[in-house]
Amino acid sequence: MLTDHWPLRRLCLTTDRLVLRQPTEEELALVADLAASGVHLPGERPFLTPWTDLAPAERALWVMQQHWASRGSWAPDDWSLGLAVFRDEIPVGQVYLGARQFAVLREVRTSSWLGLAHHGQGYGTEARTALLHLAFAELGAEAALSEVFQDNHGSQAVSRKLGYRPDGISRDVLHGEPVISDRLRLTRADWQGHAVQVEGLEQCRSFFGGQ
Repeated sequence: MLTDHWPLRRLCLTTDRLVLRQPTEEELALVADLAASGVHLPGERPFLTPWTDLAPAERALWVMQQHWASRGSWAPDDWSLGLAVFRDEIPVGQVYLGARQFAVLREVRTSSWLGLAHHGQGYGTEARTALLHLAFAELGAEAALSEVFQDNHGSQAVSRKLGYRPDGISRDVLHGEPVISDRLRLTRADWQGHAVQVEGLEQCRSFFGGQ
């Protein structure tokens, strides 16, 4: 069976309203369709990789290829866990939890997007709390990191709400111009847990390289 070789397919995080898990191929196509329909308002630029500038069909393909790439390049010392976010079995977005040299550094990074129709309902915060529970409570992380454009007010608000603290800035180039991101850090001491049900972790714990 697929899950004998890829037990991450069994991993499932459940919150009050959401289920986070790896999608089937058919569900991945629905996630891609969601991205094609839009993930932010025109004129906004929330991502350093400007994938949302692509035409809808190319945007959908990019989402699928990134998901496949994260699976194909997985290694215990360099991994990126892509999970679809479902509400009542309907995908509303996608999240990633990643780390390098996790066994030594005990740090993770998160990223996410939601379909535009699902903004403003608290799903982003709820999905992030599930990732943080997996990182801190289940995998033993010491810190969670995030980089957010200074004008990305929605993501900034989520991070502040969850207890992240300023950790400097990063300067990058986007469309030939300099852009500044706030580096944010949430430590184990500042993390406040929320009720999250985790299933299927024991079968794939070794994939995360932490224990």
